[in-house]
Amino acid sequence: MSDVMSSDEIEFDDDDVIENATLCEACGDITEHEILKEKKVGDGRDLLLKCISCSSITTLNIRPPKLIRIPFILTEGPNSQKITIDIDNDEEFRIGDVFDEDDKLWSINQILISGDRKAKMAVASEVTSISALRTDMVIVKLTMTRGEFSDSQSITVEHGKTFTAGHLMDHAGETWRIRAIHTGEGRTMKGTVESQFIKRMYLHEPPNPEHFEPKTPRERRQAWKEGRLGYNPNPIVPKEVTKKRVQPSNKRKKKRPRN
Repeated sequence: MSDVMSSDEIEFDDDDVIENATLCEACGDITEHEILKEKKVGDGRDLLLKCISCSSITTLNIRPPKLIRIPFILTEGPNSQKITIDIDNDEEFRIGDVFDEDDKLWSINQILISGDRKAKMAVASEVTSISALRTDMVIVKLTMTRGEFSDSQSITVEHGKTFTAGHLMDHAGETWRIRAIHTGEGRTMKGTVESQFIKRMYLHEPPNPEHFEPKTPRERRQAWKEGRLGYNPNPIVPKEVTKKRVQPSNKRKKKRPRN
């Protein structure tokens, strides 16, 4: 027989609340019971109950669930650690469940049961190991482009932190422009995306107002090779200043020879 439920757990409507509710086998329903006698047994207790509906007498044995030790693999960025946690043997686990451990939040991403089979949901007594990822912090991969060269890095940010394509961000002591954000559904060059949905961000070095503006194609090519043009490697080449011939207004006209 199931444990006696409190009045907070059984509510049929706003005006109908059942106290000391548990399953009555005679009625075949959850009904209110009167506690006739209570006896403490170890960490549990035995209750002698009387059904209010049919007056049948029954004994309810309440025992705390047994604790079992389950291995957990906790992954935080590139680092993983294996720990064991004592769990009630009747507790259920599901993919995506979030739990607190070591003042951090973790999300279950894999449940293994007997035979190293993967399961979407399992009771603790069936589980052989559980893998979880830290969910209050997210790893965001970066591709940073400077001139002709690109470099890949990653940053750890808070879950839910937003990034907007086209905006500036500081990284490693430098300011970069977010050129594009790649999600699982595609790439955006304008939208705002939360960190947990980002697969990769593409950063370009923004233009520096202190940089010179090349005056000739040759100067532009050299600056491009040296990476001095930053985010905008193709500046508009200024038009060459052409010299105009001045026609003096007092210029003498050639005299025509007389016949």
